[in-house]
Amino acid sequence: MAILEVKHICKAFEHTEVLKDISFSLEEGQALSIIGSSGSGKTTLLRCLNFLERPDSGIIRVCGETLFDGGSPASVQESELRKKRLHFGLVFQSFNLFPQYTALGNVMLAKELLAKEQPDYKARKKEIHGQIQEQAEMLLKQMGLAERMNNYPHQLSGGQCQRVAIARALALKPDILCFDEPTSALDPELTGEVLKVMKELAEQNTTMIIVTHEMAFARDVASHVIFMDDGYILEQGTPERVFEHSHEERTKQFLSRFTQG
Repeated sequence: MAILEVKHICKAFEHTEVLKDISFSLEEGQALSIIGSSGSGKTTLLRCLNFLERPDSGIIRVCGETLFDGGSPASVQESELRKKRLHFGLVFQSFNLFPQYTALGNVMLAKELLAKEQPDYKARKKEIHGQIQEQAEMLLKQMGLAERMNNYPHQLSGGQCQRVAIARALALKPDILCFDEPTSALDPELTGEVLKVMKELAEQNTTMIIVTHEMAFARDVASHVIFMDDGYILEQGTPERVFEHSHEERTKQFLSRFTQG
């Protein structure tokens, strides 16, 4: 069974349709790359999956659970939205780290806030804090940041900040890890650092959705590729199918930009 099912998602801002009848599925352990020109709807799609934006219609299911059904547009409390978001870990293109916290503090923060909602938190505060810190330290070591845990974001490079952001997203053990153009703000050397971590996650069968302009990465690492254009999914399939045997002229035109010269 698919870990993620997206059916007929539409989203408009005022009179502008941004997502138009988006449907796809994702199996556990797959890495899905979403490619397309700026303004094609890629980021809005990720924000709808994470409930940072509410779709206008359609269905979103994760692990068989219906998280959104446009046919039943009941109001949703913020506490319910938080639970839905826990299925997804989102890594932003601009890091979005809290400057007042160290790398370790950034990775621990969300889990500590959730822990405070547990009825036994006060009685087990020291124990719970220790467990959260131990996990956060392990994740930062996995990201190659063992020596940088106590540094603040302004003391880190862009690549290091993005690796902290990846560790933070992993800390809540999401079903699906989502990346929104995670290397767009980085220079080529730092881009390589982040892509290396993402490739390792893919090799560990982490279920991922990656919005990216790194075509070589999308082709070599993804198990499935979606090409979006003007709010539609114009083409989707295996990397070989999309990159080497595109059916749509618009897809071919887009990909030609990355092969010229």
